[in-house]
Amino acid sequence: MKLLRQLCLFAAVLLSQASHAADARLPVVASFSILGDIVANIGGDRVTVATLVGPDQDAHVFQPAPDHIKAVAHAKLVVVNGLGFEGWMERVVQAAAYRGQIVVASNGIAVRDRVNDGDEHAHEGHGKNDPHAWQNPANIVVYTRNIVAALSKLDPAGAALYQRNGDTYIAKLNELDRWAIQQFSQFPDAKRQVITSHDAFEYFGAHYKIKFLSAQGVSTDSEPSAKEVAGLIRQIRKDKIHAVFMENMSSPKLLQQISQEAGVTLGGKLYADALSPPDGQAPTYLRLMRYNIEQILAQLKLN
Repeated sequence: MKLLRQLCLFAAVLLSQASHAADARLPVVASFSILGDIVANIGGDRVTVATLVGPDQDAHVFQPAPDHIKAVAHAKLVVVNGLGFEGWMERVVQAAAYRGQIVVASNGIAVRDRVNDGDEHAHEGHGKNDPHAWQNPANIVVYTRNIVAALSKLDPAGAALYQRNGDTYIAKLNELDRWAIQQFSQFPDAKRQVITSHDAFEYFGAHYKIKFLSAQGVSTDSEPSAKEVAGLIRQIRKDKIHAVFMENMSSPKLLQQISQEAGVTLGGKLYADALSPPDGQAPTYLRLMRYNIEQILAQLKLN
């Protein structure tokens, strides 16, 4: 009986310590799944990360719920992409009466200005900037440094860990980028054309010298005209483009229609604005990028 009491007391102490350790973690809210994964890689065991827009969800049409407001209200740090991507975030912050720090992860990147690109949908919900900066892994190096700085300021005791984790993550980003550049170098410019659901891959295209075409604009909430769809179909036929992809958080109907009328086979799925669930093909940012690159490489060979 005495041994049993000692074991129960020991278990209670362990549970208390675990509970205290969990309570001591810094509560951080990230606006969407890709950003949440980046924050988790940097914060490690010193943070708990809640994500507002989850895997396979579309931030362009996101509607905050009471649980989202509650998560922000209890956060010590809120991390957003910026560039107009989270048009709903100001309402969430106000509803939560949040007074803590908000870090804009994209601060300091070379922003792609969409004012003069001729895309009539480009300004819907995003102003003049293309917000999809995470599609270039070199930009995530900047995101990482911004998040490291914000966490270190809020939690100086963890600064060395955040820096170490950030450096490790940046090394993985650079390795991925070098591999991708080498892979794409095998294709001549004429073959480097890809069709996607909405205009989320401009940063990817500019970095890797690939031309992305889409029927929708920057926001999935925009509707293409019949003239735009017809023009895209003509271009697919003319240039013999076989790299035609739907996206994980968008309806496939439009791309199915376009590929059918153009006489090409739909080339599977790309991950644009959201991770997959944990058991999917892109549960982390690094795996998302590698998966997308492998999919695009396979289809470019058919162009």
